[in-house]
Amino acid sequence: MSELFQGIYKNKKVLVTGNTGFKGSWLIAWLLQLGTEAFGISNGIPTQPSHFESARLDQKIQYFEADICDLEQVKKIIQEVQPDFVFHLAAQSLVRLSYDDPIQTLTTNIIGSAHILEALRQVNHPCNVVMITSDKCYDNVEWTWGYRETDALGGKDPYSASKGGAEFVIKTYAHSYFSDQNSPIKVAVGRAGNVIGGGDWAKDRIVPDCMRTWSQNQSVEIRNPVSTRPWQHVLEPLSGYLVLGQKLAENSKLNGEAFNFGPNPNQNYSVAHLIEEMQKHWSDGSWKDISNPENPHEANLLKLCCDKALHTLDWKSVMDFEETIRYTVDWYRHYYENPNEDIYGFTRTQIEEYTHLAKKRGLSWMW
Repeated sequence: MSELFQGIYKNKKVLVTGNTGFKGSWLIAWLLQLGTEAFGISNGIPTQPSHFESARLDQKIQYFEADICDLEQVKKIIQEVQPDFVFHLAAQSLVRLSYDDPIQTLTTNIIGSAHILEALRQVNHPCNVVMITSDKCYDNVEWTWGYRETDALGGKDPYSASKGGAEFVIKTYAHSYFSDQNSPIKVAVGRAGNVIGGGDWAKDRIVPDCMRTWSQNQSVEIRNPVSTRPWQHVLEPLSGYLVLGQKLAENSKLNGEAFNFGPNPNQNYSVAHLIEEMQKHWSDGSWKDISNPENPHEANLLKLCCDKALHTLDWKSVMDFEETIRYTVDWYRHYYENPNEDIYGFTRTQIEEYTHLAKKRGLSWMW
């Protein structure tokens, strides 16, 4: 692992917001393998079960329980930690919940992002910052080609609006406060979506819904089986975020830039196809269609163009669709079949397998 990302994270202080969430907990596990001194900010454990708790990551990092909507708390933590890198993942991340509580979604995702940047501005400690938004930040008109980083932002639902709004806040701070060549703080944006993998137990998401239900030998109800998504394993965008953090530290010209991190263009599959592929690894899993045209709007088609990440960062995804599903279901099967085991070891094994796979396929970001 010593070659990974040229050792740039080894012995560095890395702060992850949203560290108790699905993506945040996987990022913490990966950072620990890279030899970082990892820290986290989160306002609690978002789900039960929880990957963060199951992997006992609270025993391996310094974790601050705080709300990013409280600027003074955030500033105090950043002043105390003095991080070399920040990965901002804390967010309200569910589309359906955004309809029920739009104010909380808008406040967390827009004002919370502003607080991270404002705290960094006031503390003014040298830091490389990767702000994570979502593919939902784009104004999705459901065209058949992938969205580029220069396409229009915004959206029809509160969640998309919150992510588009966060992007405008990040752009404002990058250009108003951090654009000077000698600025100690450099900021870049990572956009990804439809991430799947072991350890996600969020409500109203297809994979955790299937895994929870199938583990109880029940049939899962699916509300929109014809929707297509660019499915990718959680380790794919995380590798992109880590590459972006490294390149940002090495090249100030990336300050203020945004990058898409998505799967290969041919990995747009319907929800029904995703479930059928999961059934190959969980043979007694079943499902039924409960589509209802009265449900809140959700986009049927969305994919990203990742050419900028390829040409600027030399990054591209590693796994094909079948590997993505196998890694995902294998994690859940291991979890449910070994209920008393510390899952951290299996999480580490999957990270190691992923990095070996990337090296085998000659992806240069691995060294």
